[in-house]
Amino acid sequence: MLASSFPIHYGVLFAVALSAYVAVYIWGRSARRLGRSHGRMKRDLESGRVSEEAVALSRASYLKDLHVTGLYFVIGTGALMASLVPKRIAEWASLVIAIPVGVSLFQRKELIAADRLAEERASIERRAEEVLAQQELAPMKWSQRLAPDELPEIEGFEIGHVYQPGAGAMAGDFYDIFPVAQGRLVAAIGDVTGHGVEPSITAFQVKNLLRVFLHQYRDPAQAMEELNAVVSAQGKAQGRYEEMVSVCVVVFDQAAGALRFASAGHPPAWLYHAGEVRPLRSTGPLLALDQKASYFSREIPMESGDVLLLYTDGIAEARSGEQLFGEDRVAQVLRRDPYQDVSGMCANLLTAAREFAAEPLGDDVALLAVRCS
Repeated sequence: MLASSFPIHYGVLFAVALSAYVAVYIWGRSARRLGRSHGRMKRDLESGRVSEEAVALSRASYLKDLHVTGLYFVIGTGALMASLVPKRIAEWASLVIAIPVGVSLFQRKELIAADRLAEERASIERRAEEVLAQQELAPMKWSQRLAPDELPEIEGFEIGHVYQPGAGAMAGDFYDIFPVAQGRLVAAIGDVTGHGVEPSITAFQVKNLLRVFLHQYRDPAQAMEELNAVVSAQGKAQGRYEEMVSVCVVVFDQAAGALRFASAGHPPAWLYHAGEVRPLRSTGPLLALDQKASYFSREIPMESGDVLLLYTDGIAEARSGEQLFGEDRVAQVLRRDPYQDVSGMCANLLTAAREFAAEPLGDDVALLAVRCS
């Protein structure tokens, strides 16, 4: 009797109605939150804190949730009515679903425009993410040009190097090593004052100009004078009067059994020779300090087993309170074990400076060690 008085399809319709009303509750809460958010954004638009596009997107999201809420309400109401009235009447009642369909048709242009705007904003955000990724990658790529991880193997020499860029800034330190003739090898290291893009570009220019002049002039001091004239003129033309460069250049001459060096205001390199560690101090002022500055070279005998250690001031100026790591501690790493592997020597020096410093090293650090074999 119960089955005949209450057909199964009525129970199904009633269950559909209940499910639809649950969906109405869920989507309705979402629409209410989006409506409040849209109201706040409209107020923020008046004060200029958000854009019109953002307000349009918030309104479109609110209308979509409101539309879905209304659709489920109509479906639920239609199903509930169909479960309570005769079948013929229920068929006509189902036509109420045409109401949200009509609303969709009425708002189609606005909804399509909002979707298109959302796609455009998503595209802009993707491009912005790509730009940010490139910006993060650029300093590393640039550092590879100034201080590459891989240096050429030069017959008759062992080469070690370490490079650590400063925190949050593009590199201004560089090193280079290259042959200029048979049996003659150049090792160079430099540091541009300041941080950021412009000092990094200057470092790249100095590194490449130095190669050119050292191929033209046998004497590193003469190459340094030519380099100083160019760098000074460029800095003056571009209004970068405070940007200066320290450079140390060492030319190894195997045939002559000697090395010749010139240094433009750079921290002293340290040379292990004949059982002693001696400094190779500056032979002229910083580049770009005086366009007409003079530089001179010094020549020192060179033997198998000699070791040259070059570095930038990021190591010597590592600080623990008021105390600096200093040049003497740099020399001590070489003095303690001049026969150690040159790559290990650079790594040990960087480790010693890190352990000494009270805080992480904030400046660029470049290290270059060369042993004559």
